[in-house]
Formats: sequence, C-alpha cells, structure tokens
Amino acid sequence: MSQDLTPQVFEGLERLCEPQERSGMLSAPGGSGMLAAPGGSGILTAPAFPGIERIEAQFSGNVFEPHRHDTYALGVTLHGVQTFTYRGERRFSMPGQVIVLHPDEEHDGGAATEAGLHYRMLYMEPALLMECLAAEKIGLPFVDQPVIADGALAQVLLAALGELDQELDELFVDDFVSRVAGGLSRHAQVRRRALGTVAWKQVRAARDYLEAHALRPVRSGELENITGLDRFTLSRHFRTAFATSPHRYVLMRRLQQAKALMGEGEGLADVAAATGFADQAHFIRHFKKAYGITPGRWVGLTRFTRQRPTRSATDIGMGSQGIYP
Repeated sequence: MSQDLTPQVFEGLERLCEPQERSGMLSAPGGSGMLAAPGGSGILTAPAFPGIERIEAQFSGNVFEPHRHDTYALGVTLHGVQTFTYRGERRFSMPGQVIVLHPDEEHDGGAATEAGLHYRMLYMEPALLMECLAAEKIGLPFVDQPVIADGALAQVLLAALGELDQELDELFVDDFVSRVAGGLSRHAQVRRRALGTVAWKQVRAARDYLEAHALRPVRSGELENITGLDRFTLSRHFRTAFATSPHRYVLMRRLQQAKALMGEGEGLADVAAATGFADQAHFIRHFKKAYGITPGRWVGLTRFTRQRPTRSATDIGMGSQGIYP
C-alpha cells in the first residue's frame, strides 16, 4: 500500500505535546501553509480560533511520550504510518485514515516506519461540541475506535486544515463544528434528533441578510439575532434548504462580485480588497477552488470571448428558412 497522500486528508496526534529535540516549532509563514522545517522535521502552527488549534507535523521515530489532552484530537495522516498506544492497544493509521482521540485519554505517538510521518491535526475543546449538541440533549460522542476510514469526515476536517496560514472564519466554524458533531455521533452510534421541517422563514431571512452584507465579515450573533435560531441549528437548516453553509454562501457571493469587477477591468489586488478577501493570494486560492481556473486565466478567456468578432447567420450557413443542407 502506498504511504503517501496528497493534502486532501490528514491525521493526528498531539496538542501542546513536548516532542523530542529533532522537531522544531514553526509558525505559519504565509502562502501555502505547507511545512518547511529544516531537515524535513517540525511542527507548523496555524492561527488560533477560540476553542480550536491546528497544526501540521513531520518527523521520524518515536516523538511523543505518553500524555493526555483536555481536547478532542482530530486529524488525518498525509504520509507514512502513524503508530500510538491508546486505551491499552497499539494502533496504526495509514494515509487517509481519520484519527479520533478523546479528551483525557492517554496516548503516545510516532512514526511506524523509517519513511517517517507527516500529518495535520486539530484540537477542539469539548465545550464547542457540547454547545452544538445541547439543543438535542445529546452528550459528548465517544468513538470506540481511534482510527477510522471515513472519507466524508476526512473531507470535513480538510476544510479546516487545508489553509493553515489563514484564520478560521466564525461562520465557517459554526458549520464545521456541526458537521464534526454529526460525524462523531455517527461513529459513536448516537442518534441525532431529526431536523424536521426546514425553518424556511428563518433561513430565507439569513440568506437575504448574507446577500446584503456579503462584502464584510458577518458574525454568528448577527444571524442568531435576525433568525432566533442558535448558530448550529441555523447551520443545519441552512444547509438542508440551500445545499451549502452560510459561510460558503457568502464566499460565493463575494466571488460573483469579484468576477463582475474583473469584467470591468479592475486589477486582482483591488478586486481582492473590494470583495472582502484577506489578500490577493487568498482571493486567487478561493477563486480557483470554486471555478477550477485562476482569476487571471478567467480574465484572459473572457476578454478573448468579448473581443472575438460575431458571425452573422449567413456566415454560419443559415438563411431565412433555417440551416442550409
């Protein structure tokens, strides 16, 4: 089996661990957010969000001695095989497998082979999940197996771990925590309460508000005030109604406005600033993710289309009676 995985999924181990001296601590350098430690070993830390920490780590050998966290540790292996002792058993995680370590559960960690280990991980305070599940009167989910094969949950984690040089957006976190809670509850065999009838009045109000304020950061509390729903319930209703999250809805409205400005000849840096992106690089990444093409390439193609001469019906073989035989 291949021991490599492109950064589509990740794995995890430790928050605030004390690795041996072979690993250095790095902070996100800006740009891609990929690990670039001397000698290929190190830990890259992302900008923190209240209740969530994110890292990328790369090392060889046994690095972490037995320890425990006060958070959930969730992630996916990128390269190599991760091994750790957890709840009395030796565990192994292959690239693409999801790691779920529960608060206050002792574990160690390291690379199982000489090829070394590369993974990304986030550490989530239990209070975030409790707040999300409180309305359903569900306790914290306990996943018995710490290594699971779940492509859908891996993609959810990828959404938070893909750009470690960027801060997490509040609306994104609302939807992210709700989806993580769903994934963990599913593996813990805890049945979540059915959503019931979509709260159409509330989700339409949220959609209209997001549309009107798409070019500035919208806080979760604003949507709670206008809908009367808590942020996690709103996120579930919104996704059911519109097949996307409030965060993604705002992002696409910004990108639509960006296309309009580029069509008017605005430069990419000015477009990024006018449509609420952190910088030009941030704008370019999101544009390519959404449309499969860079903004510069999009501008070039649309300009070519606008400048291409229009052919008449006679030019293409059409007359008053239709297409000529």
